[in-house]
Amino acid sequence: MALLPITVLGAPILREETVPVEVVTDELRQLAADMFETMKVADGVGLAAPQVGRRERLCVVEVDEVRLTLFNPEIVAREGRIKWEEGCLSIPNTFGTVDRSERVTVRAINEHGAPVEVTADGLLGVCLQHEIDHLHGKLFIDHLSFLKRRSVLATWDKEKERYPKLVRIFGPGGTDPLPSADGETEGATESAAKPLT
Repeated sequence: MALLPITVLGAPILREETVPVEVVTDELRQLAADMFETMKVADGVGLAAPQVGRRERLCVVEVDEVRLTLFNPEIVAREGRIKWEEGCLSIPNTFGTVDRSERVTVRAINEHGAPVEVTADGLLGVCLQHEIDHLHGKLFIDHLSFLKRRSVLATWDKEKERYPKLVRIFGPGGTDPLPSADGETEGATESAAKPLT
């Protein structure tokens, strides 16, 4: 497995539509495994292919005991409304409260090429919506009001100087430190309490 660079806001691929996956190959399963590893190191709960510079319609999610690899996911049912404070691994240390569906049902293909259907609410439901947005070139900031979005982007303006090549690279010499053996992030000046996707 390998840690992948994570693209950050400003990288064109984050605004592009992804390409549906026709066949789940060993290479795509390895990509999903690498995405899980990268997501964990980045302290996230979800990661979409465009966030690692890929155009396949693929996302991975791990919330509590639920671990999902989803190819071609689509939301087929929605219920209720919920407000949730979200962050994004592609816009580090930046957060905003987003209005989402309270419960969603998602259909996709899993890593074995089999159809799956997942109904979720709470953090898992929000995470699924967030990652599926990524697969269609949308970011959580697109759901904010003009004033809230401006505030979030002002925070990002201060943060983005750390990423001149529009990627986060984990490890020695990278833009982001790796967690130490005790789980603390070496060299970190602040820790985010909110899960990132």
